[in-house]
Amino acid sequence: MIKTLCSLGLLALSLAASAQTAFKPNLPAVKTTSFKADTTSIAKLGAQADGVTMNTAVIQQAIDACSQKGGGVVLIPRGHWRTGPLEMRSNVNLHVATGALVQFTNQRSDFKLIKTNWEGLEAVRNQPLIYGKNLENVAITGHGILDGAGEAWHMVQKGRSLEGEWKQLVASGGVLNEKQDRWYPTAQSLKGTTVKEAGVLNEEKQRIEDFTDIKDYLRPDFLVLDGCKRLLLESVTFQNSPAWTVHPMMSQDIIIRNVNVLNGPYTPNTDALDLESCKNGVVENCTFSAGDDAICIKSGRNEQGRKRAMPTENFIIRNCTVYRGHGGFVIGSEMSGGARNIYASNLTFIGTDIGIRFKTTRGRGGVVEDIFLENIDMKDIPGEAILFDMYYMIKDPTPQVAGSKERPVSPARPVDETTPQFRKIQMRNVTCNGARTAMLVRGLPEMAIKDISLENATLQSDKGLVCIEADNIRLKNVTLLPTSTDPVMEVHNSQNITLDGIRYPEQAAVLLRVSGAEKAKDVRLLNTDPSKAKQALELGQGVKKKAATVSRR
Repeated sequence: MIKTLCSLGLLALSLAASAQTAFKPNLPAVKTTSFKADTTSIAKLGAQADGVTMNTAVIQQAIDACSQKGGGVVLIPRGHWRTGPLEMRSNVNLHVATGALVQFTNQRSDFKLIKTNWEGLEAVRNQPLIYGKNLENVAITGHGILDGAGEAWHMVQKGRSLEGEWKQLVASGGVLNEKQDRWYPTAQSLKGTTVKEAGVLNEEKQRIEDFTDIKDYLRPDFLVLDGCKRLLLESVTFQNSPAWTVHPMMSQDIIIRNVNVLNGPYTPNTDALDLESCKNGVVENCTFSAGDDAICIKSGRNEQGRKRAMPTENFIIRNCTVYRGHGGFVIGSEMSGGARNIYASNLTFIGTDIGIRFKTTRGRGGVVEDIFLENIDMKDIPGEAILFDMYYMIKDPTPQVAGSKERPVSPARPVDETTPQFRKIQMRNVTCNGARTAMLVRGLPEMAIKDISLENATLQSDKGLVCIEADNIRLKNVTLLPTSTDPVMEVHNSQNITLDGIRYPEQAAVLLRVSGAEKAKDVRLLNTDPSKAKQALELGQGVKKKAATVSRR
């Protein structure tokens, strides 16, 4: 008999009571799962833990029968179990016991194409390894391992492989692209790369049959729970996913605790956790390592996301570690339905490409606001420690000409429902030991990034602060330790910028550079000793002297 950890008494927690940070969220309580004590072991139904026998039918039968009799626990005991894709049911706790290895099939033919959602758009994909739609009271628990056989689906780059491994891979079969530097499992996998927005439903392609010629390219997510209520994921390890790993979508009342996600560093699109248009939840004590972003907040893309109008909201994310990933904590880029009321604290990022990452672009629309991040520690970040970017996947609109300190003019576009917004975001107690840029804020000429604060931070990096097209940005008690100090802080086309109590390397070439004659306004450097820099303030062409002030108080 399994003693589940999802009883109402043990998990009767409120988001407001559970946050142990200086930020005090006032959020609704999370409704929790509760299951009957009845336990059905798949072994007693005839499943074989020999690592050879396919147990799909037996496991699915156990899940179905458990739900039909009112719910309970389906036990996967210790052992090596093989299975194909599974569908969850309401009131079922799938318990993967300590020592259990559930190996999903590497046979792509075992998967069928279904209509679903991919990267915020209606699409056709291979069915997830574990899928649930419109369910209630569902859990996956236990200390076992679920392995997704991602190698059966993934493209591999020659430049990221050892020579011997690459030769062995090519000899195993599959196909190469024209440049002979990328390997694909099948010709269908390669063909999918030539199709614009492959898998996305449109006027020309509305049927599942329209996508069969690129089926192998449409990799399945590991776990999708779509339109569900009261979810618990606890202590399980998800590894080797074909695509996104843990993906609750348009669901509510979600608890994700002590979960591990382990995906290879160069595995494409293997996000660890994607909370898409979800409401009310806690994510805590998890460990992630992924080939793409790690902790991701999403809410649909472009017109479809705005029409859905379901922000991801009311979440506490705490006590998590990310070892690899494109971003540690990420909002976007599919954020067209918005995001709000998210509290993240006690997070550690080691080797993620970017640390704190907010990304969007023109066409998305949507509002991201009321985001609170506290106690974030980072190490060995190749890109930006903190990034707010409204030009995701677009060439830098205002690159600096070699030898010039001025940024070219970037024309504004009309503001409408497709214009994204980042605003009202607070960060405090942040450290980073090694990054390319300490903090980059890059808004649109027509829509500044607004109301961002960073307090109590020490950031070691190549570059310091770069702030472009922003309004009401506040840094307080921040130590910037860039190796390049010309300048330590750059503010361009921005206003209402407060830099209070800034510490920086002695003999810095330029402490603060302010540019953008038309928009530069009210840039204040306060409570900072400017004498340690060779030049405290440098003004760009046409910037008025009163646009920026430097004060020791």
